[in-house]
Amino acid sequence: MLQIEKVLDQAIQKDASDVHLITGIKPMLRIARSLIPADSCEVITSDDMLEVYDYFIRGNIERDNYFKKERRLDFSHVYNKVRFRVNFSLSSDIPVVTMRLIKSELPKFEELGVPDIVRRMTFQQQGLMLVTGKTNSGKTTTLNALINEINENQNRKILTLENPVEYMHKSKKSVIVQKEVGLSKDVLTFSDGVKNSLREDCDILIIGEIRDKETMEAAIEMAESGHLVIGTLHTRSCAETIDRMINFYEISDQESVKYLIASLLKLVISQRLLTNAENKLVLVPEVMVVDNVIAGCIRKEKLSVSEIEDSMQSSIDKGSISLINSLANLFVENKISLEQAKAQIEEKNIDVLNRTIMQLKIRHTN
Repeated sequence: MLQIEKVLDQAIQKDASDVHLITGIKPMLRIARSLIPADSCEVITSDDMLEVYDYFIRGNIERDNYFKKERRLDFSHVYNKVRFRVNFSLSSDIPVVTMRLIKSELPKFEELGVPDIVRRMTFQQQGLMLVTGKTNSGKTTTLNALINEINENQNRKILTLENPVEYMHKSKKSVIVQKEVGLSKDVLTFSDGVKNSLREDCDILIIGEIRDKETMEAAIEMAESGHLVIGTLHTRSCAETIDRMINFYEISDQESVKYLIASLLKLVISQRLLTNAENKLVLVPEVMVVDNVIAGCIRKEKLSVSEIEDSMQSSIDKGSISLINSLANLFVENKISLEQAKAQIEEKNIDVLNRTIMQLKIRHTN
């Protein structure tokens, strides 16, 4: 019989980032990117998973009905003063559970390895900033560290839309209102929340995830109306983010949308996490500050990802940081290996990486 609280205790004690409960294997903990079986646990049975379902749902009829209808369910759960983001799905009609541990204390912004230009851009009065990356790249941590940084240093009203709410912020120098998105929550959809925020006199709107055209349209409208909007997208690079934003729209609308994006988008940070020799996670940031050159690339009839990447490389003085520069810096600082750096880029860019490393080494010796 699976003792779910025993697994949660281990996850907390071992500083795991995630817990996976899947029929046919032991409970798995993700620790520093590796999947490790939980101690002293048997292989999970289908009956165990039904008991896990009962443990979390606890007779909540709305959650139960939603899961039966949508075949998926997201919610937050507090155990032993630790918050978990819980996802239920199905495999062979048996529940599968993935839990993300939410640390009670946010790391300081400067501890994350996020370039300072990202923090400085939050002083903009209006526009759009995006934090991007694939799943498990630390987007939520960066986003909440930014919220905390603004909260401690600026006098603004911050409205957040999240699914679920992970870090609980307390108003400091700023006023913070956090809203959870979902069935029977504070707001039904992200787009509904963005639309209503126009009436809530907020200075900064945080969108936990921009996942559809309707939310993107609402975010652009919010930025156009004189607010700063900070959101996240699941994309692998800064240039790909632009492509994704445009492709939310029909081809007939894309030309006008390009002009809006070029004028409203202020900054994109795309991030990755690598494990170093000490088994610690290292942030690899790519930053695109949208200057006149990059805005011109966005407005062109045919968007060229490679042209945007080249423009970022030549906009270092404006605060942009290319992926290659970021990897080269981390290697020179002995935070990642050369093999790790090369694995993050295409073969055709290896020579550029090697040249960048040599230039940095010469600069450091001088």
